[in-house]
Amino acid sequence: MKRKTFISFAIAILAIAMMVAGCRNARVEKKQMAVTMETPVPSDVMPDRVQQAMAKAMKYHSHDLFNDTANEINVSSIDEVDETSTEGYGINVTKGAMSTTFPNIRNTRQPQASYNAKAGDLWLTSSAMEGSGVRVEWLYQIRFGDNDLAYMKTEVNPYGVQQELQQRLSYSIKGETISLYDGDKLLATVTNSLKEMGDFDEQPLWIGEQLYYDVSSGDPKVIFTPGVKYTSAPVLFYDDMPELSAPVTIDDNGLFTIREITVIAML
Repeated sequence: MKRKTFISFAIAILAIAMMVAGCRNARVEKKQMAVTMETPVPSDVMPDRVQQAMAKAMKYHSHDLFNDTANEINVSSIDEVDETSTEGYGINVTKGAMSTTFPNIRNTRQPQASYNAKAGDLWLTSSAMEGSGVRVEWLYQIRFGDNDLAYMKTEVNPYGVQQELQQRLSYSIKGETISLYDGDKLLATVTNSLKEMGDFDEQPLWIGEQLYYDVSSGDPKVIFTPGVKYTSAPVLFYDDMPELSAPVTIDDNGLFTIREITVIAML
């Protein structure tokens, strides 16, 4: 009887050990992504010669970016001051009869604007970095004083958003399959199709080169796509990676919070 009890106990212990080993083997090894921006992006400054021309200009040549007739708000891109090109700098904001110029905001790469009348927030995007495979934007929160003069409430540096996303995002790779996570939540699983690019690099997943905004709803959402690095190429590839999105909120102290991350498209 004792021998049978011992054998049953040994079998139970072995079964538990096998279950624990199985759980360990099934546990996903998640790693943190690398980042492309090593330091905060410096604020843009309009070139001196353009500033001097603007100070003496009799007329601005602009084109509209956003019109809200109900709230008498207009946002326009300043293209020339008299006969001088602004070299891609200068945004003009008008509310009612009051006009405010923000000379150091870049107006290249099709900036977007929208107005949330309930919160009193004018949201504006502006290019921070651009190029082949690169789209990185600033997010600006603009408000209006009692005299309808516009003022900058908050500037969201893309570096800070990148750092926050890096803390939240992780990945795992098994064979040619890449899985992306937000904490413990699985966001997406994709299969690598670029077999001609060689193996995955020692540091294969990066964030920060594709980071921009959608403000069309009146509230900002950050849009971002992780890039993949291969051993045979010095650049990041996005062919198989999902486009991700998350609402962004900003408190009264100018601190931003990235809300729930979701997949909006597969590239």
